[in-house]
Amino acid sequence: MASERRTPAALYALTAGAFGIGTTEFVIMGLLLQVAADLHVSIPAAGLLVSGYAFGVFIGAPLLTAMTGRLPRKATLIALMVIFTIGNVACALAPNYTWLLLARIVTSFAHGTFFGVGSVVATRLVPADRTASAISTMFTGLTAATLLGVPAGAWIGSHFGWRATFWAVSAIGVIAIMVIAALVPHDSAKEPATQGFRTEMRVLARPQVLMGLLTTVVGFAGVFTVFTYIQPILTRLSGFSQSAVSPVLLVFGVGMIAGNLLGGRLADRKLVPALLGTLGALAIVLAAMTFALHSQPGAVIFAGLLGGATFATVAPLQLRVLQKAQGAGQSLASSLNIAAFNLGNALGAWLGGFVINHGPGLGAVTWVAALVTLTGLILAVLSVRLDSGRRFAADACTIGV
Repeated sequence: MASERRTPAALYALTAGAFGIGTTEFVIMGLLLQVAADLHVSIPAAGLLVSGYAFGVFIGAPLLTAMTGRLPRKATLIALMVIFTIGNVACALAPNYTWLLLARIVTSFAHGTFFGVGSVVATRLVPADRTASAISTMFTGLTAATLLGVPAGAWIGSHFGWRATFWAVSAIGVIAIMVIAALVPHDSAKEPATQGFRTEMRVLARPQVLMGLLTTVVGFAGVFTVFTYIQPILTRLSGFSQSAVSPVLLVFGVGMIAGNLLGGRLADRKLVPALLGTLGALAIVLAAMTFALHSQPGAVIFAGLLGGATFATVAPLQLRVLQKAQGAGQSLASSLNIAAFNLGNALGAWLGGFVINHGPGLGAVTWVAALVTLTGLILAVLSVRLDSGRRFAADACTIGV
């Protein structure tokens, strides 16, 4: 009974770290005007603080995984939260724009590896039939950051200055360090020995791991093809006022939390149907949004559906890569999949901008996004068929013997 009580506490400790990381990733979007005015830069230049963070996650995931590969996982999580906290303190103290951009990149380095290693740790804390739910529990911190942390950070910034927001996030980092140190168990003696980076890199020679990473990039790119431009979509197509955008995004955040938990439970029951079903549902929601956005009630409903469909895919995509990595290289593959989510974010944002500036325009963003996610679904189907082909070949060899 004691171990059963400790397991959820350890998962919530990981959730606390995820909440802090999610808050610092997205809160800058609500501080762009204050940062631009205070540091005397343009709003597009301030926007690079978002892109710089995403780039840092993509680079930092394999880099930090390599550097911490021989450390116990609990020590790795604590070290990553220390980097996160120092990075946010540096943001709060930044004397100029360049310093702030570099500090944001340093902070982002902890992101991919924390979620990657944290996913592995989460699956070790629960029985085998609850691994996806454990991952989704940790990712609840990320969804809660979008729903609660980002608005709170924006409020702090508007009343006390944007630097106060980063001091508050630094405090979250300190709290996360303490709860992880207190609640996350030390690596079990039964855990496989830590591997060198070269050994872990061999995981990238597995076609199914690469297919999983590619599915994450393409499948998730469709989300940010739309979500990056959600403000102009809601104001120009749906007819909402600027002040009404935040409440609509609150609906999106509620959908994220519900979808995240649902995706974990579905993946625990049957991973492959959950993977294909959630990607298919996301493609359908994106396509249907094309016809709903000219109605304000329809836009609100589909904001919630988009949030739910988006995060329902996270646990299945993450668990798929973890299962295909197995053994040595699991931490690296898991971290790379977090980087793949961020690469998908960046590609989706670029594609949405291209469609708006050079293509059919803002009204076409949703159906283009649906086609992108549909491509991710096709990749997932091909991956599943590859599994089936290998099982058939193995059975044929057995019969031959």
